[in-house]
Amino acid sequence: MESERQPPAAASAAISKVLDNDDLLIEILLRVSFPTNLVRVALVCKYWLRHVSNPKFLHRFHKLHPSTLLGFYIATGPTLHAPHFVPVQPQPPELAAVIGRTSFSLDCDQKVLTYIRDCRDGRVFTTRCKGSESIHRVYNPLFPEKGMLIIPPIPSYQRQDDYYCCLSQILSVKEGDDLSYLFVWVASKKDRTKSMVHVYILRPGDDVWRTHLTLATDPLSNNWVTKFVLSDNKIYMRGVRSDIVVLDLVASRSSTIRLPQGVEYGDRDTMLSRADDAPGVYLIQVKELQLRIWLHKGDNWLMVDTISLVEMCGNLRISDCMGEEEQTAVLWIKQVGDNVEFVFLQMGRYILYLDIKCRTLRKVHEMAGKDQCYYVHIYPFKMIWPPTFPPLKDDPSRNAM
Repeated sequence: MESERQPPAAASAAISKVLDNDDLLIEILLRVSFPTNLVRVALVCKYWLRHVSNPKFLHRFHKLHPSTLLGFYIATGPTLHAPHFVPVQPQPPELAAVIGRTSFSLDCDQKVLTYIRDCRDGRVFTTRCKGSESIHRVYNPLFPEKGMLIIPPIPSYQRQDDYYCCLSQILSVKEGDDLSYLFVWVASKKDRTKSMVHVYILRPGDDVWRTHLTLATDPLSNNWVTKFVLSDNKIYMRGVRSDIVVLDLVASRSSTIRLPQGVEYGDRDTMLSRADDAPGVYLIQVKELQLRIWLHKGDNWLMVDTISLVEMCGNLRISDCMGEEEQTAVLWIKQVGDNVEFVFLQMGRYILYLDIKCRTLRKVHEMAGKDQCYYVHIYPFKMIWPPTFPPLKDDPSRNAM
């Protein structure tokens, strides 16, 4: 067998023929499974670093390998004030090691109310309330050496005649390698004929929230379960009728989208999802153990997927904390990933994870107590994207292909 092996010079020539071909090398690097491996690739040499840090390469890579879900924070009970982290298992060994060496604790104290306001790009925005005092912090569990970021006080609601503040939300937006935050609060007229949306922004390095936009809109829902969605510089919000109110942050105007024919915006069976892979927004509905997905593109709704959950739920063989008769009929949407990559569902005391691409449904958490079954918030925690690469010093061609 020794005689059949290539001599070192021939083997080296064959390797160079592959690795010196940019197109072939890129196709090989695209098949690296995880962002952590991309960082290792970047450390091999500057030549490889230029390839894997190129925006076009990163776009293709992320399309093939969406950010991996490491786990989720879950808050239960009437106050939803003590979220804890639940890892999603099984994980590949490399990502399991990341979870194992990281503390996802948010330092929750039973005597202090702690709420998650936003969870994106590996960072968790929390508010701790003790009496009349509120402290806002951003945790970075994957990079604990960076410490916690203390957030300036959030603007308080200014009372207006005939208006009342019905709900507020924190939304994050990626800016370079960092996050900016939007604080959105809605005040509605008491006769429910109009709403006022106030948007404040906090950019990296700011020590105060700045007014970004104040705009009158069609009346908005005041249901605390409702979640706003930020997609392509537009905030999508639930209206009081069967419609979605869209706030355009660039054009400073609002508009209304009618829901697909026959769809009603239920509190627990319908949710919107951010669309990064297409202009617009996704709508997801679970009804009679069938999940349907639409994409609003232009002025129309396009049905993009339908998934039957009957057999999947049957295979789980779980008993519902509300009774066996209700178990097959009650499925609530709790959270949806960007681009509808995944959906978290609740069936009684169980939290289920549906991988849309793989068409798999599995039980990932079990709650205790009837109160916990009704009051549930879920905040997915994913790997950071894009990864942080080492700097290329004295190399102006870093992003050149």
